[in-house]
Amino acid sequence: MNRTRRREKSEAKRPRAAVAAEASGEERGLKIGEAAKLIGVEAYVLRFWETQFPILKPKHARSKHRFYQPRDIDTLKLIKRLLHQEGFTIAGANKYIRENGIDPSNIESASAKTAEPATKPAPLVTSNETRRALAEMRRDLESIQKMLAGD
Repeated sequence: MNRTRRREKSEAKRPRAAVAAEASGEERGLKIGEAAKLIGVEAYVLRFWETQFPILKPKHARSKHRFYQPRDIDTLKLIKRLLHQEGFTIAGANKYIRENGIDPSNIESASAKTAEPATKPAPLVTSNETRRALAEMRRDLESIQKMLAGD
């Protein structure tokens, strides 16, 4: 039996509306690879995020393929922004989403709404005094290491 006859036979078993809905990308959503490309991450990242963010639940077909709906895409964009641009941890991003939801207006101003602003490390200042103090500390640590190794 050739492929077209098999396809026709399998489509005959399902209602035509279901076949048409599957063919339409808008109704089925985006496959994981399509969604990953749109968001700008790899597919395995989306799979991982599914395990870490309970709010993220794409539809699964009978074939177990994931299909991301527009709401899922908004959630993914927010998660990416929180993790990659705002510097949140996964726990912090989950807390933020729990408290603020996934409203698209939150996507642009996530860090402005957080209670704890992200802190940037102070620039490293290396003066002669600092270098001398570090050198002395290093000598002290090396002498302690030698004493401990001798035991």
